[in-house]
This record gives sequence, structure tokens and C-alpha cells, in this order.
Amino acid sequence: MKRILVIGGGSIGERHVRCFQNTGRADVSLCELNDDVRQRVAQSYRLRQSFRTLDEALAASHDAAVICTPAHLHVPMAVQLAKRGIALLIEKPLSVSLDGVDELVHVVREAGAPVSMAYVYRAHPALIDMKRALDQRRFGRPVEVVARSGQHFPFYRPAYRQIYYTRHETGGGAIQDALTHLLNAAEWLVGPITRLVADAEHCVLEGVDVEDTVHLIARHGDVLSSFSLNQHQAPNETTLTVICEHGVARLESHRRRWRSCTEPGAEWTVEAEFALERDDLFVRQANAFLDVLDGKAEPACTLTEALQTLCVNLAALQSVKERRWIEISDL
Repeated sequence: MKRILVIGGGSIGERHVRCFQNTGRADVSLCELNDDVRQRVAQSYRLRQSFRTLDEALAASHDAAVICTPAHLHVPMAVQLAKRGIALLIEKPLSVSLDGVDELVHVVREAGAPVSMAYVYRAHPALIDMKRALDQRRFGRPVEVVARSGQHFPFYRPAYRQIYYTRHETGGGAIQDALTHLLNAAEWLVGPITRLVADAEHCVLEGVDVEDTVHLIARHGDVLSSFSLNQHQAPNETTLTVICEHGVARLESHRRRWRSCTEPGAEWTVEAEFALERDDLFVRQANAFLDVLDGKAEPACTLTEALQTLCVNLAALQSVKERRWIEISDL
């Protein structure tokens, strides 16, 4: 049993508590400043230990920590934990700026403890299977990526007005909260984004000013990509399509499957389909991280990859503000 400290008891922190417990491989404790939240989560999941502050938590022994606080706190907390040799699973995005990231990279390198980023699409069995086919060049060379996603945010996250989401400075807005998942997944499939231009607007969500609708086009070297995402439509749908020289592969996350098409005029072929409940991806992610701690696997998303996606997030926000193309290398 690995001793896992979850830092932050909000909705994603509570999910990590629940899902690490559901692996049957972890003794989970919680660090949460809000007394009511800490006591509720600790009692609901019968946690053996809970702590009000990180200093109190660090007086106990932990194999790893899951950082689930607002994004602007990720890096300083990660540095503090990594200096003690504690392995880390850090919720997305890595941060809201590049401040302190160089120090974190240095500390992690010196400490030698593993770090993984919680980009949960990397635990999606359909996307893993689809990536394997793309890496094998089953459909030839990728030339274009098209991502489309929409979800009714008030239905899935009714407390959005009271949490980090309301401000860019704490990781809010559609780019840093939701689009970052698709950006990271696309980079995993076809390589890093090298330049982009984005447009975004607050269109529908009540009680916030941050963007809830985003359009972005990009280059991954010689691969073209486009992304469209909103957080207010009724259907919960996400597709990620990779068009290659000799065929097309498409993740349909909401249908828990991926499909392919290789002949003009032909029907789509279902390549793999999975029975998944909403927590299942997070349990898979927790098991993958525990495998890293056991020395059986490499991090699903490395710190280097997370830093690349952070730069893409920041470039998207800058592009929206300045209304121009941004080179990632210029950040």
C-alpha cells in the first residue's frame, strides 16, 4: 500500500481521494485548509489521517502527493514536496505562468522522485489504442488534427462561480480549464505545437467574465490542427480526429471508442469500444501513477510534456489578447 497525500479537497481532490482508494493499492490522506470540507471528505471516505496545512502533512510520512489546488499554487507546492523526495502527481495545468518552473525542473532532477501530470486523457483506453495505431503508421503520416468539444459546464460543475474557474490567475477560463486537455492529447499524438493563433469569448456562462468559447488553429511542425471548444452546449461531446495520408482515426470520447476510415465513401469502422464510467479514467490514472511508484512504468505525462502544454496555454491566452500568431519558442 502506497501512502498517498491528496492536497486540496475540492471536487477534483475528492475524486482523487475516491479513485486512489478504489485501486485497493493506496492508503490515502487529505490536506485541506477548509475545516468543513476536510472533515466532510475525511469522514465520507473514512480517511485514517487528514491535515489542515501542508506543514502539518509533511510532519507525517508519504510516498507521493497529488496536488489538486488552484493552478497558481502547483509549482511552489511541488518544489516544497520534491525537495523532500516525495513523488508527485500534479493536476493540470502545470501552472498559470512560467514563474518558478525552472526551479521545479532543477529540484525534480536533483531529487530523483518521479513526477507525472494528471492529463487524464492519457489514461483513456481508446486514445491509448488509437495512439498505438498512429505510432505504427497504420494510416500513414499524420497531416491534420481536428478537435471538437462541448459540455454544459453548469450541469457538470455547478459551483464554477465559487472556485478557481472565475479568474485566469488561478487557472480559470475555458483555455486553461478544458481546452488544455485536448491540446495535450493532440501533442501526445502528433508532437508539440510550434505556433498558434486563437480567438475566445465569454458567450453564455452566467456569473463569470472569463472565456467559455474558444477557437484555435495551430501547427505541430508540418502538421496542421484546429480546435473548437465551448462550455455551454447541451450535449456532452468530444471528438479528436487525426487525418493521415492513407486514412483517418477518430477518438469519440463521449462514446468511449475510436473509429477509422480508409476508403473514400466507406463507412466508419469501430476499432475499439470500452465500457467506462466517469470515475474509471481517474482510477486508471491512479493505477498508472502507482505503477510508476512501483518502478513498473514511466509517467504517462512527463513534467517536460506538461511544460510544453503550459507554454501552449499561455500562447493561446496571449494570442487572444494580442490578436496575432504566437511562436511557442518565443515564450
